[in-house]
Amino acid sequence: MVVVTWNRLNLLRSCLQSLTRQNLNQPFEVVVIDNGSDDGSPEMVLNEYGKGTGLPPKFTVELIRNRENRGFCAANNQGFAASDTEFIALLNNDAEAEPDWLENLASAFDGRPDVGMAASKILVHEDPRRIDKAGHLIYPDGQNRGRGSGELDAGQYDRMEEILWPDGCAAMYRRAMLDQIGGFDEDFFAYADDAELGLRARIAGWKCLYIPGAVVRHHRGATLGVRSSRRLELIERNRLLLAAKLFPWSLLWWNPLYYAMRLGAGLWAAITGQGEVGKYPGVRGKLKAALAMFKGDWQAVALLPRMLAKRRDVERIRKLSPRQVRQLIMEHRISLKELMRQAV
Repeated sequence: MVVVTWNRLNLLRSCLQSLTRQNLNQPFEVVVIDNGSDDGSPEMVLNEYGKGTGLPPKFTVELIRNRENRGFCAANNQGFAASDTEFIALLNNDAEAEPDWLENLASAFDGRPDVGMAASKILVHEDPRRIDKAGHLIYPDGQNRGRGSGELDAGQYDRMEEILWPDGCAAMYRRAMLDQIGGFDEDFFAYADDAELGLRARIAGWKCLYIPGAVVRHHRGATLGVRSSRRLELIERNRLLLAAKLFPWSLLWWNPLYYAMRLGAGLWAAITGQGEVGKYPGVRGKLKAALAMFKGDWQAVALLPRMLAKRRDVERIRKLSPRQVRQLIMEHRISLKELMRQAV
């Protein structure tokens, strides 16, 4: 499995400690990809989880150190390349897994050769009564959100079922799927990268199962912070890149309309202190958020030629028709009301 980290030493330590407690009967290796941390994270991994540190025999850790922050996508692709297992799990450095997480997640693939992805039940670390994500939903302009995000956990997501795709915070992928379709698109750097990989896999005919017994607890927004302008830039930029690369033309032509509808609803949500922009206080905060979104759209425009070229590569792996992809997106569509209520 792969854990990507960039600073957050104490969160990383708790993450790795949770993996030492896994009930999985077979040995497993954790590949830690450090993206140029300067807080002592690499040294902690070597000192506390390296060879000869008294870890359980089934649990081994390999550390790969990058000189700079290469982003979530490139780092995970490094982890994929460094592992040779049939299934590969991802766990964010700001998440902690329950003891039976890996075992339950792996059960998604038993006797199901068409399942290429497994999704966890992700709870909010600070308030485990609440859902962080139970898989993903998407709005028709490319913006995606966690299924059930912010809801009280009353058992409404306690059924194993097929969903759109898993959240990259805590997921498992079949290597055969990754070998066929490729890993994360490194142009995304971070945010919506799991959505792009997941939708690309669905287009190639792979399915995703949600496993409610695979539970992790997640510190939300720990990487860049919930009010980070850079975070909002990437979210906005990447929703447009996702649509340009993977949406059928019959839906892509309508993207400006759906975007305008979301902006209108988002303006009202911001005024009432809800949604993503509602987290930015005052007029100055709202202007800061609006500028970040504009920057994200401008950055996306510069990358559109690359995304349109990649559309042709997707045809090589396509199993679902454009009509079927549109139907899949609309079946797993998040409502505008719910989208405005949530904040990622």
